[in-house]
Amino acid sequence: MNYFQYDHSFELESGAVLPGITIAYHVYGRLNADKSNVVWVCHALTANSDVAEWWPGVVGEKEAVRPEEHFIVCANILGSCYGSSGPLSIDPGTGNPYYQQFPVVTVRDMVKAHILLRKHLGIERIALLMGGSMGGYQALEWAVMEKEVVGRLFLIATSPAESAWGIAVHTAQRLAIEADPSWDSPTSEAGRRGLKAARAIGILTYRNYGIMVKTQTDPDPEKLDGYRASSYILYQGEKLINRFHAYSYWLLTKAMDSHHLARGRGGKLEMVLQEIGQKTLLVGVKSDILCPMEEQLFMAAHLPDVELVEIDSAYGHDGFMVEGEKIATLLREWLKR
Repeated sequence: MNYFQYDHSFELESGAVLPGITIAYHVYGRLNADKSNVVWVCHALTANSDVAEWWPGVVGEKEAVRPEEHFIVCANILGSCYGSSGPLSIDPGTGNPYYQQFPVVTVRDMVKAHILLRKHLGIERIALLMGGSMGGYQALEWAVMEKEVVGRLFLIATSPAESAWGIAVHTAQRLAIEADPSWDSPTSEAGRRGLKAARAIGILTYRNYGIMVKTQTDPDPEKLDGYRASSYILYQGEKLINRFHAYSYWLLTKAMDSHHLARGRGGKLEMVLQEIGQKTLLVGVKSDILCPMEEQLFMAAHLPDVELVEIDSAYGHDGFMVEGEKIATLLREWLKR
């Protein structure tokens, strides 16, 4: 992992100012002589900058996007807990971690930080900008903010604005975190039980009825407790609290809620999408209930140069990570064209 330290004031969209920021990032491969081989991957909510680890089939040696051919960059988003500035960072004004005092950030703030890193790395043009879910939010914002820098776009299971459904889900998750009695304590362990419950709510939207019934139904009709589905949800919650923090989860769901490409740009999503002229591969997952196909269809109707593909997967929203081989095949063919 690499770190870029920006030692100047960083103004957020809210008007709050951070005295400086740290950006954690991974790079793979080498920048070629004419700097034309850059692929930048934007990650989703609880992922990190090590994209080769969490997106097998898509990024890595001999994958669709490979370091043998591309210079691949992935940066940890502002507000996360994987190396970039966030709630667990030290507030230079107090000498203690920010915790709940870290200011609210937006997807545009994250992209603004990415742009600083791009310039630091000497990247003048991004040949391919790609992201799924919240990573797609960042890619869309970036395509609007730096039209002349971004080449092609690959978007999957994403949206041009957070839906009322998504905001409702995130609000329920934050209520779970806030209900944890430890949430107000200024420690890195605050809100762990609440985060576990928030993850449980999230899993119900990342998957769906079909895949849960198929994989988590108990064969024993005599059971009265200890159900497979319950164990699965508890396991997923435990996994997250052992690698993530409630402060960052609370903050980043707030950032997703504020995602709207047309904010400050006339208020019409259709008009903003029509100005995104990059050649775009747009992929939706048939069973996705969080960023459903209707959102992909809406984007496809207004993006000027787009190819829309639907993946038939049982894994719902998580299909954008689970179906690595299917996605890689689509991406390889599209890149060749």
